Amino acid sequence: MAPSAPFNPPAPDAPGKPYVEPWNIPPVTKQTENFAELTSIDLSLLDSEDPAVQADLVKQVKRAIREDGFLFLENYGVSLEQLHRQFALAQYTHTKMSQEDKDRLLFHPDTGRWAGYKHPYGFKRHKGPADGIEQFNWYKEQWENRDLVPECLQPFLDEIEAFSTGSPPGEGYSRHAIFRPVQKETREASKGLRMHGHTDFGLTTLLFSVPISCLQIWSHDEQWHYAPYKPGALVINIGETLEIVSGGHFKATRHRVFKPPADQLNSERLSIVQFNSSIGELRMTPAADSPLIQREGCVEGQGVYKEFKRLMDAGVPVPTNSQWREIQIAEATDPTDTVRNSIGQDQIMLDGKLFQKREYFGVKVLLPV
Repeated sequence: MAPSAPFNPPAPDAPGKPYVEPWNIPPVTKQTENFAELTSIDLSLLDSEDPAVQADLVKQVKRAIREDGFLFLENYGVSLEQLHRQFALAQYTHTKMSQEDKDRLLFHPDTGRWAGYKHPYGFKRHKGPADGIEQFNWYKEQWENRDLVPECLQPFLDEIEAFSTGSPPGEGYSRHAIFRPVQKETREASKGLRMHGHTDFGLTTLLFSVPISCLQIWSHDEQWHYAPYKPGALVINIGETLEIVSGGHFKATRHRVFKPPADQLNSERLSIVQFNSSIGELRMTPAADSPLIQREGCVEGQGVYKEFKRLMDAGVPVPTNSQWREIQIAEATDPTDTVRNSIGQDQIMLDGKLFQKREYFGVKVLLPV
């Protein structure tokens, strides 16, 4: 296999570009307990001339996708310096965006899309209790219409677009996010949650490993564990669409964003994410012609696929990709919502563990909080 071409971004110091402060990289936590062990895939091994090396790499990927739904990618063509430049631009986004642009580009989640600016007051357009999370979400229209992008980022669109390769595949989107420290009252109201336990609704999610430990994974022991920090690595997780298309063979990753360890409580967490989604009008059904499904059938008891199969067996039309993701965005609740986040409302106890219970289009969703 021919070696892959390294990332060659536009110059950061081209004429007309303002100075951007380097990313203020926070220190790694000293806490060592309660961290997950994730498979790390070295993509440079695909360039090996030894078929056995490539075969072993494929075997590792299959195991991680089927059993964990989460894995690291290393040596994927972007240098640490280039990645840190992108984090510097994400940092710039949330320090330089004007209030005028925040108001002008404010998101409309009721439409089922996160496009634009998310304020630090919950996941509704109206302001709720402070959650300390700000985002700018780039959909197709943000790449195509500069008026939908904050003024402060206009000089850097060449770099950001090159890094995102224009936009994620299908109907996906990119995100610059910052998680600012919150007051004790907010932590108590949300029980330490920054984002509920969930599975992403698309195909795959690509996020870049950061020093602040907030991302947690629901592991085989049915406990939450922090994802470790691996400098420069991509963290890949499987979404619900890929779980369904694969007939349950690929496991959608249960994860959440939680308060960091005590020595990081007062640090800001930057995040760069790409969400890959398939075309909206496609119905979420297994790819019957897949050699994997024809060879091994479907995994009947797997996650959300199990619920979709129940509908299909009953002859009930399953939702399309756009219906499935848009209703989850429109009906998202905030961790600080003490009314909805209670037993008897959106939560139940099951075998001594707390779960979030929702239903969309007849599909029941049960996820650990």
